Amino acid sequence: METSWTLPVPKHKFSDLYLCFCGYEACQPFHSYGPAVRPNYVIHYIISGKGTFTIGNRTYRLTAGQGFFLMPNVRTYYEADADDPWTYLWIGFDGEKAASYVQELGLSEEHPVYQCSFSGELQSLLFQMQKHNTYDTSDQYLLEGCLYQFFSILSREITLADPSARESGNLYVEKAVEFIRNNYSNEILVSDIARYVCINRSYLYTLFQKYLHTSPQDYLSSCRITRALELLSYTDLSIETVAFSCGYQNAEVFTKAFRQKQGMTPSAIGKVPTLTRLLTLHMFRDLSDFIITKSFFHEQEEMLWKTVKMLDGVS
Repeated sequence: METSWTLPVPKHKFSDLYLCFCGYEACQPFHSYGPAVRPNYVIHYIISGKGTFTIGNRTYRLTAGQGFFLMPNVRTYYEADADDPWTYLWIGFDGEKAASYVQELGLSEEHPVYQCSFSGELQSLLFQMQKHNTYDTSDQYLLEGCLYQFFSILSREITLADPSARESGNLYVEKAVEFIRNNYSNEILVSDIARYVCINRSYLYTLFQKYLHTSPQDYLSSCRITRALELLSYTDLSIETVAFSCGYQNAEVFTKAFRQKQGMTPSAIGKVPTLTRLLTLHMFRDLSDFIITKSFFHEQEEMLWKTVKMLDGVS
């Protein structure tokens, strides 16, 4: 294997995301680059050895399985270790959507260091790029495909040096909430939600606790019960129909879940006064803000208050 090579890609057939250059190097002790800025984005991945990466007033000591990210026009410096110098690969890229793709990975000037265990796959892609370094149209398509595969591998496995600082964690929650809102009427499980957003159940639980202060299961249950409460309050649907409409297999399971959340059975909802039903809905409003639009509540409140006033006038 060569100790060093760089592949420049001057011709850009694509605009959303394109490869500018890529390379590989087994560095000598104290080998360094910078302080300098780059005109495009660069992602390094450390195959073996150690080194340091400096951005601003922060210096990171990095080792195999980690990587670092360079933003355009941001001054950085990196240097191989004296005793165990690193071997790394890199890709330089740009494009109209490059910034958004990088953001989805969670990388930024504030969080430039990451970890990824798929070293073999990343190396294989880079050597594929090296083999197809011509102006031929088919090679241009292949290089573009390799670049997207590189991003795919990172997005599957990437972990930031400071996971708690990854704002994209909130994106997982938003996508999970969207999935629940669109599918709570089906028999979905927490594992289905985690699979949809491509993270494991444990991490999904951690994110929900951080951003919503509840578990995914409790959120799903609250979503279903809130919707059931609306159907019971505003329609003449049977308990069995409401149960199925809210994702429950049968009325017995639904009744048990409803009693746990509401302290009463579903059949009791239709027997309480309209004003009490309105106040009960208000108790769920904090959670329901994620499930039902506020405009829906405003419309329902206006209608119910008119009904209450009318009933008060009659009495």
